[in-house]
Amino acid sequence: MNKQNNLLVQFLETIGGFCLSRFHDFGTIVLLYAQTLHELFFGRRRLRHIAQQMSHLGVDSLTIVLLTLLFTGVVFTLQTASEFIRFGAQSAVGGIISIAIGRELGPVLVGVVCAGRVGAAITAEISTMKVTEQIDALRVMAVNPVNYLIVPRMVACMLVVPLLTVFGDVIGVLGGYVVAVYYSGITPYIFIDSIKTFVEVYDLTGGLAKAVFFGNVIAVLGCYYGLTCQGDAQGVGVATTKTVVTSIIVIFILNALLTFIIY
Repeated sequence: MNKQNNLLVQFLETIGGFCLSRFHDFGTIVLLYAQTLHELFFGRRRLRHIAQQMSHLGVDSLTIVLLTLLFTGVVFTLQTASEFIRFGAQSAVGGIISIAIGRELGPVLVGVVCAGRVGAAITAEISTMKVTEQIDALRVMAVNPVNYLIVPRMVACMLVVPLLTVFGDVIGVLGGYVVAVYYSGITPYIFIDSIKTFVEVYDLTGGLAKAVFFGNVIAVLGCYYGLTCQGDAQGVGVATTKTVVTSIIVIFILNALLTFIIY
């Protein structure tokens, strides 16, 4: 009986410790986010740093985003066009593909790709600075690390992720067009007319609004795990892994919530 009680107590302690740890992380992230917003609106403007981060985080991610969305549009069209044709609804193929990519596939896939590429890069860079005491050196020189490190990265991510989503949407629909016209036998006029008929402006703007939130999440989580990195090179790897995993989970949860709100 005592053994069972001890096992139950250990189980409850484990759950309690996990919950307290997550609440601590959440509270720390909220405080960091509040400091970042304060520095964004009232702190020093670092436009050159923002431009550098946009180039580093956005331009360097363009190739993988385009490849991801291109083949997503190709595969999605391959899977759906034949079914639409079978039921005589080939006039809706272009519109359905464009809506699916504009609303969901574009922003979510770009968010996931950026979580892996951009989030990892942010965490690796900041955690290396933390381990090598460069962040302490910034404080010694009276430079606010939040203003110097986090604000430029957050603004850059909130700008480049929607821009990458626009490029991804276009290339995804183009991939679907190629498959629908040259493989499934749908005429170009029907495909384009379907887009004009079914796609509304908010189908695209809603996806871009999601992308802004996704970019915000990636930057804040990447900076948080970088600043809280512990140890040496192994700690950098652990922090980077946490950033990627947590960012992807939060993106999927946030996507569901934003879909309810926007659409």
